[in-house]
Amino acid sequence: MDGSAQRRGATANATGTATPATTGMHFLQLPGPTNIPERVLRAMHRTAIDQRSAEFGAFAKGLFHDLGRVFHTDDEIFIFPASGSGAGEAAIANTLSAGDGILMFDSGMFSVLWIKMATQFGLNVHTLENDWRRGPDPEAIEHFLRQDTNHDVKAVLVVHNETSTGVTSRIPEIRKAIDAAGHPALLIVDTISSLGSLDYRHDEWGVDVSIGGSQKGLMLPPGLSFNAVSAKARKAAETATLPKFYWDWEWMRSMNGDGFFPYTPAIQMFYGLREALDMLFEEGLDNIIARHTRHGEATRAAVAAWGLEIVCADPREVSNSVTAVFVPEGADADAFRSGVLEDFNMALGGGLQRLAGRVFRIGHMGSFNDIMLMGVLAGVELGLLKSGIQHRPDGIAAARDRISSAT
Repeated sequence: MDGSAQRRGATANATGTATPATTGMHFLQLPGPTNIPERVLRAMHRTAIDQRSAEFGAFAKGLFHDLGRVFHTDDEIFIFPASGSGAGEAAIANTLSAGDGILMFDSGMFSVLWIKMATQFGLNVHTLENDWRRGPDPEAIEHFLRQDTNHDVKAVLVVHNETSTGVTSRIPEIRKAIDAAGHPALLIVDTISSLGSLDYRHDEWGVDVSIGGSQKGLMLPPGLSFNAVSAKARKAAETATLPKFYWDWEWMRSMNGDGFFPYTPAIQMFYGLREALDMLFEEGLDNIIARHTRHGEATRAAVAAWGLEIVCADPREVSNSVTAVFVPEGADADAFRSGVLEDFNMALGGGLQRLAGRVFRIGHMGSFNDIMLMGVLAGVELGLLKSGIQHRPDGIAAARDRISSAT
């Protein structure tokens, strides 16, 4: 079997004939990148226009405005041609200086990556750890910041939806904890796997910098990232001295007012973004949140009925865009995922770092509906049966009942 066939989930029988796994659609059930709707693909399939023209400037200003609607903010928006990590670097580089304290959390792989980035920038990183089954504890944050009487900590960076664990942080409670401590630290939040899927309110929740990416709830390929920036963060940027060039908010700001950029924007991605935003508003942001809630609840109902356990240990923090599931002791989650891909042409996410081999992840975000979810859960159950992983055969009925009651 060649590499391309393996990626498609193709298998071959003794005569060399491909099995039915090569027919029909490929189920991409990773927690990002997610499925790209045909409307978005068609919107991107057009020639570029002059990025210095009045036409483009007006077009881009509309994107800034409508991204603000998704972030629920009237604050400034920046768009970078980069993955979400680029917008994360922009958030740090524009607000902090070498030696500044930053409070961070070892609560999942993507939280750890932010710790690594901050460390390489020469920041004084303070890390609160947990077992990766919970989000950052607001009480622990308040306690830590109350001890920081000199206000050495300049920022608190939190992942809203930890993609590696299926745990959603309680951002409003964290904001209240910072305020209760009487601490002036900025609140920086990674929304990469929550924006456009889960409830997120930059202004109302008192977030200073929000970090977003295009390849998950926004239903685009990887390649665009975003910052939403409060007045407090803009003030901090005036004295921040970390090196920056590509990520410089001030350089961006000098041209964004007219809808232009200091370097060539990703024009085709902008076309796709325009279509994706239109789709979000057509469905309605509240309806999108309700749909993701329904799918998260149905997936968790299936997992519980199978007799398996999700990674998230606190019911207040369950994610509605990705569910991470433990396999029983002695089972190999990666072998299970490989079998599902080969036999049923469905890609599931794997466990990362300390969860490697112990967990598989079901992405249920973005361009996704009830019937697709039922197909995905049926694929998981078929995979459990074929792999011999011990479970109860009740998951599909439990998910069906949850979806039926919700709709």
